[in-house]
Amino acid sequence: MRRLTHPQDTLAYANETVWTYARDPVTGRQVHQKRVPEPEYTLRCFVLARVVKQFHHHARFDPVGAALPAGELGRRTRAVLKRSPRARCDDADRIVLPGFANLREFSRAHEALLKREAGGAWQSYFQRGHWRMLFPFSRRSQEREARQMTTKPSRQCVTESSTFMAPLSLMSGVVRLGSAESGHSLVTNSINLNASGNSSDTSTTWIGLQV
Repeated sequence: MRRLTHPQDTLAYANETVWTYARDPVTGRQVHQKRVPEPEYTLRCFVLARVVKQFHHHARFDPVGAALPAGELGRRTRAVLKRSPRARCDDADRIVLPGFANLREFSRAHEALLKREAGGAWQSYFQRGHWRMLFPFSRRSQEREARQMTTKPSRQCVTESSTFMAPLSLMSGVVRLGSAESGHSLVTNSINLNASGNSSDTSTTWIGLQV
């Protein structure tokens, strides 16, 4: 399975946050205020994470192929978005999107189409994996999950997850590009889908492992 590549396999547009966040340098408390003007495309970080996974797992771009009519392009886009983000299909079963080299090019040219077909903000809240956040995470279970990121093929490619982005307490959907152990830490590289005006920003996180 080909690893997800940044920025070619990511989107050219971002999920905007409703608020801007910062850390007060005097009190150390988190502060926020509404964005002005109010952004139009918000609260879809998990939606975008799912879209990236679906195109990575189920689509194939053909840069030399002839561009499709709008109707057929919409049909194929919807077909990709109906497939499971948790499963990968064989190369022969991938949906071909001619006229584009990668998802970055496709989403730049057809941003409105993808936003319309990807789904509403409610899908960021009603995720079947969110139930896990209701229960505490033991130190041992965190370490076990961290190690599986580097050993299981299903955990090594693009993954959507919840994270708290230090130093601010923000839960967000991210796409993990890869993970590797470094000494007594696990280093993960992820795409920040909430980057204002640009979904290509990446971040690196170090997770401490028991010795």
